[in-house]
This record gives sequence, structure tokens and C-alpha cells, in this order.
Amino acid sequence: MPFWRAALRRSRLAAHPALAPPLAGVDEATPSNTFMAPTRVRNTETPASPEPPADRDAPETIGVIGLGLMGGALSRRMLAARYRVCGYDPATERAAALRVAGGVDVARPADVAHACPRILLSLPDGNVVRTVLDDLLPALRPGQVVVDTTTAAPHESEATGARLAAIGVAYLDATISGNSEQVGRAETVVMAGGDPATFARCTDLFACFARRAFHVGPVGAGARMKLVTNLVLGLNRAVLAEGLAFARKLGLDPAEALAVLQETPAHSRVMEVKGPRMIAGDFTPAARLSQHLKDVRLMLAAGAEAGARLPLSELHRALLEEAEAAGLGGADNSAILRVFEGS
Repeated sequence: MPFWRAALRRSRLAAHPALAPPLAGVDEATPSNTFMAPTRVRNTETPASPEPPADRDAPETIGVIGLGLMGGALSRRMLAARYRVCGYDPATERAAALRVAGGVDVARPADVAHACPRILLSLPDGNVVRTVLDDLLPALRPGQVVVDTTTAAPHESEATGARLAAIGVAYLDATISGNSEQVGRAETVVMAGGDPATFARCTDLFACFARRAFHVGPVGAGARMKLVTNLVLGLNRAVLAEGLAFARKLGLDPAEALAVLQETPAHSRVMEVKGPRMIAGDFTPAARLSQHLKDVRLMLAAGAEAGARLPLSELHRALLEEAEAAGLGGADNSAILRVFEGS
């Protein structure tokens, strides 16, 4: 958060750079998954193909603010679908990576707003969203759309939506279930809260990086659904780590134990995605452990507000805090295995 605030303060003192001219098209990559975009969770699912903009001679420029693991992956998917991408991140190496991929980086969030009718936010937390919005608001125009993929507290997403609605800008809290590698393969699921018509306007963007998209209710509902999803997902990951560490202590080969587990009723998608990482000890981040700890804290706060008992998540928080204290916060979230191994 201080990093983003300081970077934005510096950027406000700088002159607005001119946007670079349109770049030549990049190779198109159509997701292999079938994209389904139901307008309501309990309603009929409507298939939609990941189509690029209709006029290929003048593709739309999509804004992306936040070019970390998720934002960088989202940008590359947009470019692969022949959109232009105009991005901002205070980390110069992330901005440089966008240029290498074929996008344009700018000096401040407001420059993204000047250039793009639709803007994706992919930020660390709701506090950073609020800071970025302070810079964005004066540059936004009625009719623009902000699609916020940040995992934030539901009340923070609702506050963001209210600030944007006051100036005629549409807003979706469009949280993503899946990590940056899954974004790259268009294997994620979008859970969006907001106006149904705004959701329908953005299904082409979701199709670039998701296999399914759900409209789950008004603004704030996307954040609530993400907390529910991450609760179940995170506990699945912790249980797998505990099971593999347990197998090793019993003298079993963890790789063989994983293979057996995948053929039993204990099987879960987490075993496919995170199991090989745990076996190999490869914790190169696709989704950082500290980010999930942040999410667990949001779950517990939301649970306390709603009167929900979350004893397993209380234990999960303690395990993640132990991992973070051991220096694993920047590693992939599968590194929770190290806590159970005692190393």
C-alpha cells in the first residue's frame, strides 16, 4: 500500500506523457475452453465465444491498472485476443514487461482513464483500490466501465461502486477464481456483482481469460462469493499439504500418495494444480501465500460481521501466519506444505 501511494504521489507531479501510437496486432490465441456466461447463477447458461472486437482495423484499447501476477496475465490475454492494452503499475519492471508483450504503459492511472472506455483493476487490496480511485476519478467520464478483479472486503467494493456511480461510471466487482497461470490458459471463473446490463457488456473481456462467468448479484456480491470460494479452496490446499506431509512421515512416497489420492473419493482439483508443485518443492509464485493470508483475514472479518462460525479458517490463518513468519509470504501458496513439514 505505501508503495502504491508513494508512486501515485510522484506520478501526479509529472507531466502527462502522450500515449504511444497503436501497436501492430499480436498473435491471436483463442481459449480452448468453452466460455459460459450465465446472467444469473440459478438461470440458464448462455454460451459465448471469445470474440475479438468486431472492427479488427480499430481494436478497442482496454485499460489495466495493476500489472502484477494477475494483472500481467490478464493483459497478455487481452493482447492475444487482439485488443490493445494501456496499462499502469508503479513497478517499472512490470510496466516494461507490458511493453515487451505488446502493450503501452503510462505514467499514472488517470492516463489509462483518458485512453480507455473499459478499465480492469487488478490490485493488492481494497485500500490500494481506494488510493488509485483518487487519481482515476477526475479523469473518468460518464459511460465508462470499471471492472475490478481485486479481492477486497465486500463493503469496500460497495463503496467503490457508489463513488463511480455518482459520476455515471459503471462498475463490476468481478472477482476471479483461479491463479495467474490459469488466467493464461483461460481456465478461471469470474464471479461478478453489479448491474446485469454492465455484466453483459463485459462478457467479451471475461471470455479472454475465463471458461465461465457468473453474475451473482449487485455490487459487493462478487467479493462475497470470492471469499466463499477462497475459503473452500484454501482449506483444500492446506488439507492436501497436511496429507502429503503425513504420508512422508509414515514412510510413503508422497508422489505415489498423490497418485493414489487422485483416484479416490478424496480427489480435488487442488491436487491437479498444486499437488505437483508440492511434490517438486517448486514454489515459484502463481498466487502468493501472503495474498491468501490477506483473503483469510477478510473472510474472518466478514464472518464476524455476519455471525458465521469459521473455526477452520481461524486455524488456517494461524498456519499461514506461521508460513509468512518463516519467510514464505512471497512464495506460491502451495508453500504452506513447509509448515507441516516443519521446515
